[in-house]
Amino acid sequence: MIEELLPGYNCGKCGCRDCEEFSVRLHSDKNAEDCPFLMQERYEVNLKGIKEHLKQNNNEEEIIGVIDGVRASFALSPLPNEQSCREDLFPMDRNVQLSAGDIIQYRPLGCPITHFAKILKTLHGVLTVHLIGPRNLLGDLSFSPQDIGICMVAAFEGVVNRGRIPRVCETVRFLPEHCMMGKIHSGIVVGVEGRKVRIEGIDLKVW
Repeated sequence: MIEELLPGYNCGKCGCRDCEEFSVRLHSDKNAEDCPFLMQERYEVNLKGIKEHLKQNNNEEEIIGVIDGVRASFALSPLPNEQSCREDLFPMDRNVQLSAGDIIQYRPLGCPITHFAKILKTLHGVLTVHLIGPRNLLGDLSFSPQDIGICMVAAFEGVVNRGRIPRVCETVRFLPEHCMMGKIHSGIVVGVEGRKVRIEGIDLKVW
């Protein structure tokens, strides 16, 4: 909606690479006057429309990371009838032998927290999992998952339940609802179906 009201010159004078990136930034800083073209009389109606749109969304709940205080565009919840967002993992140890149904223990690259998960499927060495811990499993001596070491988190898949629905190819900041640290993650949206979203290129650093 906002991008459609921008001039579309992609001049970079606002400090963004293009108008699409500027439209994303407006959701957080709401300073439309950073675009010099919007200050021209011929774009007066566009500027008014952008401000009205931002005003309507101003009362949305803010999603702020607990660890770093960073603001996210949305929070990601599990798909219907599932217990956590789906995650795709690349184990650093390529020799582990795993299959659907296995329970694993691992640590995501860049995260200090040990995770526990149930494997939903494996494909060419990539594990699609549901998280089942750690909060309810740490210290449980009757629980013996297979420890596979450090994994790179390649993707998240879930439902946007708070915040705005992103667009495909947008770089986003998001909060996985099951994240024990309340840490904002970043990534690139590669699929959107209604409120269902898939995000790849996951990073704990926020871009």
